[in-house]
Amino acid sequence: MDQIQQTLLEQIAGLHELPAGAYNIRANGKSAARNTTANIDIITKEDKQGIDIKIKDNTKKESVHIPVILSQTGLTEMVYNDFYIGDNCDVTIVAGCGIHNSGSQESRHDGIHSFFIGKNSHVKYVEKHYGSGDGNGENVMNPTTIVHVGEGSFMEMETVQIRGIDSTKRTTTCDLEKDAKLVITERLMTHGKQYAESDFQVDLNGENSSTNLISRAVAKEDSRQLFVAKINGNNKCAGHSECDAIIMDNAKISAIPEITANHLDAALIHEAAIGKIAGEQIIKLMTLGLTEAEAEEQIVNGFLK
Repeated sequence: MDQIQQTLLEQIAGLHELPAGAYNIRANGKSAARNTTANIDIITKEDKQGIDIKIKDNTKKESVHIPVILSQTGLTEMVYNDFYIGDNCDVTIVAGCGIHNSGSQESRHDGIHSFFIGKNSHVKYVEKHYGSGDGNGENVMNPTTIVHVGEGSFMEMETVQIRGIDSTKRTTTCDLEKDAKLVITERLMTHGKQYAESDFQVDLNGENSSTNLISRAVAKEDSRQLFVAKINGNNKCAGHSECDAIIMDNAKISAIPEITANHLDAALIHEAAIGKIAGEQIIKLMTLGLTEAEAEEQIVNGFLK
């Protein structure tokens, strides 16, 4: 890989070298490197672009890295990745996409990740998006995530998009069985004329299932954001969604939380707050020697941690 591709890998997956465990690295539309383990297999799909990741029952403390990088302007791709996680597993999955576009054409990666999680498993899923380049072409990503959480299982999702993506629509749909738990944390920042849309839907189908959906967002300059969160309580369950956003300059943010109780014992809560940075926060940091711009940056960085 060249230096640009290595930088993209570092940004989206924290990789300075090939990771331990199972991995599949996709670069400019092709598989660049792959490794499997005794418990984790990665199989190329035959009918479309993408891979199947199969994790055996009782797999503990193992990881899978499946980053995607694009460094050719004008490249467009659609990838389908399916994850089959067995019973009694404890695994970490690191995904994400990085685009470097130095040309005038649009570079675009769309992906559909489907998770089929067995019983009593713990899955941590980290997905980071990053864009760079000095050309006029746009960086576009449209990730779709479909999650089926089995009985007694717990899935943690962390999605991060901090810079460089001109347009994105992030769609996530999840359904939970009995005693299943889902926690989603989104961190998002837009600037310039960027547009970002996050659309979540969680169906709490199983008895004593629960979800906590948290979004932290910052919109700068002339960018726009739309956040939609729908939780359907279809059994005795607990659901909570929270959107906190900072708006700056001429940006626009819309937050649309929706909760529907279809069962007497569904306990659902939604919260949404959008506002500017408080002036006293900036003044306090400026008294410590920071400029106004540095104070704003410190506040935003702390908010998105």
